[in-house]
Amino acid sequence: MLHKLKPAIRDWARSDGLVWLHLLKTVSAGLLALGSAMLLDLPQPRIAMTTVFVLMHPFSGMVLAKSFYRGLGTAVGAVAALVLGALFAQQPELHVLGMIAWVSACIAAAVRYRHFRWYGFVLAGYTAALIGIPNVATPEGLFLAALTRAAEVGVGIICSSAVSALIVPQRSGLALLQALQVRYGDFTAFAVDVLSRRVDRRAFERRFMQLVDEIVGFEATRIFAAFEDPAMRSRNHRLGRLNNEFMHACARLHALHQLLKRSQASEAAPVMRRIDPYLRELTALLALPRDVSADGSDLAARLLTFHASLPRRIRQTREQHGHASAESWADFDTAAELLYRFVAEWTQYSDSYATLAQRKLGPQQGRKSSYASKTNSYLIAFTLIRSATVMTIAAWFWIATGWLSGGFAVIGAALACALTSTAPNAPRMAVQMAIGAALATLAGYMFTCYVYPNIDGFPLLCIVLSPVLALGAHLATSKRAAGLGVGFSVFFCLLAGPDNVVAFEPDLLVNNGIALTASMLLTAIVLATVFPADMGWLIERIMDDLRAQAVLACRDQRTELNQRFQSSTLDLASQLRVQLARHSRRRRHALRWMLATLEVGHAVIDLRDEAARAEYVQALHPGWSAAVERLLDHLAQLFERPDARALERAVVSVRSAMWIAQDVLDAVRTNPDRRHDMQRIFSCLHFIRTALLDKDAPFKPC
Repeated sequence: MLHKLKPAIRDWARSDGLVWLHLLKTVSAGLLALGSAMLLDLPQPRIAMTTVFVLMHPFSGMVLAKSFYRGLGTAVGAVAALVLGALFAQQPELHVLGMIAWVSACIAAAVRYRHFRWYGFVLAGYTAALIGIPNVATPEGLFLAALTRAAEVGVGIICSSAVSALIVPQRSGLALLQALQVRYGDFTAFAVDVLSRRVDRRAFERRFMQLVDEIVGFEATRIFAAFEDPAMRSRNHRLGRLNNEFMHACARLHALHQLLKRSQASEAAPVMRRIDPYLRELTALLALPRDVSADGSDLAARLLTFHASLPRRIRQTREQHGHASAESWADFDTAAELLYRFVAEWTQYSDSYATLAQRKLGPQQGRKSSYASKTNSYLIAFTLIRSATVMTIAAWFWIATGWLSGGFAVIGAALACALTSTAPNAPRMAVQMAIGAALATLAGYMFTCYVYPNIDGFPLLCIVLSPVLALGAHLATSKRAAGLGVGFSVFFCLLAGPDNVVAFEPDLLVNNGIALTASMLLTAIVLATVFPADMGWLIERIMDDLRAQAVLACRDQRTELNQRFQSSTLDLASQLRVQLARHSRRRRHALRWMLATLEVGHAVIDLRDEAARAEYVQALHPGWSAAVERLLDHLAQLFERPDARALERAVVSVRSAMWIAQDVLDAVRTNPDRRHDMQRIFSCLHFIRTALLDKDAPFKPC
């Protein structure tokens, strides 16, 4: 009987058991912070408890990272509140305007930097609001309020970090390595489907965008994993390099898939079937079970052997079936080159993955790889104006009516704007937070009127608070109800959390709750109607930045261009996915531009690298350098101002460069090294031409 229960217990411990563990740790940390703040005789212990519910996460690395940035944000916010209070003493209107400007600027900076730096900027903003707004009329209490708020937040940080790191810690480093293993297996299976031509265009685009999200999300994950584990910090550069290599492998697979798709309906289809045996062989290698080594080293060895023999076998195939036209062989040669590059990239990634999984330092451990994130400047300005508008409306109503709880409405608006600034569906999250605030008000009223008066002592207080705190923590872990859980947990602690000196003011509690709920609803209405995230002009500006990455590939002269190009392009594509609704036509159009930018940009960078190595071509044909420069200029113009005329110019320029490359190739056929150089250059040019002429490409206006 026991041996039958062990698998079930193990499965429960790995699934629902982790949820219950997180709830237990969250509630324990919250009550520990509350008790510690009471013991230290701080005026508002509920702030310490609120801090815990903002910080707690199943993984200890994320808690430590958020604690670090919350500490920085709280310190900066407290200083900002003091400065604004000193500048605008006894001038509430100017003080509120200064506070709105500061909070809006912090939210805009959070959107610019994102990930965990986002959290630090957000805290710097609404901490200033939490300290400064309640003390607008009493600036003499501002300094003491800043000190006590910092102390209360510090208690919450210490308690949440200690509980997360010391009590059954869930290491994000281990989760990161497991995620890498899953990603490795999933991508291998995806490559098998692509090489077998079992993936249609829509399915490929959907899966590729999931890979984009994984690449962008991985960068955030490896940052907080470094907070908890010295071993992860020592391997942080290798993790970054591993992610870059994965990006390159994805790009090569995408280019190969695009060429295979385009060649199926072309006249070169019979010749292109000559590449199928190599695709089937590679598919068989990738599909082999990895029982011998789950870390990828066995696959890397097999791929290395396949990669080394591929050029010789491709030449033999070409010699045996050389009767087809040159145009037909161009697709074959380009497909062979892309296959060769994909195998090289995937072999390098597999080798790095195996080295990381075996906890060994590879020969290139010291080489750093950076991820270049990019945020559209119009989006930053849009976020600043949107946040300022919402808070200005709330502040105007407060000042115009003299509402006692109007300050809470401004604070609620600041919180809502900050916490929804990077949400995929900001109005929906704001509505959920409003519902959470309303439920927190009802629960707080019940506790204030009927629970607190009938209990005595801290142990009994912990017993009655545990269920409601656990409910809020559980809702916050749900993807669909995260906003509801955050609103309920945070606002219950703020409105009805017990203090050292309890004031029985249920009417003020309800009034404050109404103010918070109304501010959340106001935020949702403004975000949905006046400043929707999918405004046409804003999406076009982000699309301009996306297309500008191809211009960067054509004109930039800096080192590591390929790495910066790819990471920035994927980062912008991920932002577009957040801004646009699922399954919309505009989202599909943005995806097509992202794919076109990736394939043309990569081919251009490859062309520039190959042309730089083959300097002798200019001596063999005087018009070569001018043809390449003209091609790069016309491609840049196409991505800057896409239209039919620009497309035609770019296609003509590609053809001119291909004619020159073909002439030089014929002239150097007796020189194996130079012939190989020119074949690679010609393949880059041919791939760019097929990408421009693709019927699914977005270059022509709809």
